[in-house]
Order: sequence, then C-alpha cells, then structure tokens
Amino acid sequence: MACGLQIKDEDSGYNKNLFCIPKHYEEDIERVFIPHGLILDRTERLARDIMQDMGSHHIVALCVLKGGYKFFADLLDHIKALNQNGDKSVPVTVDFVKIKSYCNDSPTEKISIVGEELSALNGKNVLVVEDIIETGRTMKALLSKLKDYEPKMIKVVSLLIKMTNRSPGYRPDYIGFEIPDKFVVGYALDYNEYFRDLNVSTYECCVLVPTGECK
Repeated sequence: MACGLQIKDEDSGYNKNLFCIPKHYEEDIERVFIPHGLILDRTERLARDIMQDMGSHHIVALCVLKGGYKFFADLLDHIKALNQNGDKSVPVTVDFVKIKSYCNDSPTEKISIVGEELSALNGKNVLVVEDIIETGRTMKALLSKLKDYEPKMIKVVSLLIKMTNRSPGYRPDYIGFEIPDKFVVGYALDYNEYFRDLNVSTYECCVLVPTGECK
C-alpha cells in the first residue's frame, strides 16, 4: 500500500514570520504547513518511484485542473531529468482534464470531464496527477471513465491526501503527504481562486487562519 510522509494532527507547522509571505496574504495565513523545499524533495522521490514502475512504455501524464498544475509542472521536471540522465528513457506526453462533479450523499459520485478528447490514452501508461484527495470518490469516478479509453495502465499520484473518516478507503498509487482533515491553500490549491499564487521558494502549502476572513 502506498504511503506518504505523514503530518499528524498535533503538528502545528511553522511560524509564518520565518517565510516570505506576500503582503496581501499576511493577515489570512496562520502558519506554514509544508515548506516548499520539503515539497520539492518529496516530489523528486515520487518521480523516481513513478519512473521505476511506469518507465518501460510511453507515459501520458494527465493533469487534473486547476489545483494540480503546480505539482504537475514540478513532477514533470523531475521525470524529465530522470529521462535525460538515466540509463533508459521513454516518451512522456501531457494532457489536461477539468472535472465537473455532481455532489450528493451517495457513496459514488457522478462526474463529467470538461472539454477534453482522451482517445489518445488508448494503449498508453496513464499517470493521473492530482493536487489533493479527500474522500476519493471523485477520483474513483474519473478512473472509471478513463478505463473506457482502454489505456495499458493507470496510476494516480496525489500531492496530498486527507486523513479523514469520510473516506471510503481509497488511496492513490503514489502519495506525497498525508495530512490532517484541515483546509489548506497554496501551491496552486485555492479558496475561491485566491491563494493559488502562494508560489515563493521558501514555502508553499499553508493553513488558512481559522479566525481570518477569507476574501
């Protein structure tokens, strides 16, 4: 079973004053949750594991928008470096999906894939790249639709998964960090489109101020 670097409930994060937080977010951010350097180191290891498992056949890296784009870009940079410097290399192409989900209380979730033609996945090794997985219901629904295109293999990597009793037990193939059931922003994760631009070399993923007023 895939394991990520676990951040426990009692882990309080880092004092925000130790990092370069943009002025327009200073009052909204309480503490830094996962520093940028730690994210990059963990992403590099994920890239190595992915190439070891999938690097024998053409890979289609499929980014789930919008929140996955930053993790997707950094992960592909590491995969590209392994491709260039390793003993073997494989073609890596990219595609993007945006998911519209129809939320309800049922154990399965209905989704539609917006604006993408995915017939090119046929016969390929597909790597789905996600920013965060909470219950896993949306991802399971996406995987069900992707299988209709008959890829050779489908693997899922998520930067974050939430440790929550709301999950039916789904876990992706590769996990960056396992985090408490808290709301996080930064590193392209947003709140009403704000905070995606928390993209400084000193930190990325932050906990929203519990008492702060969100824009």
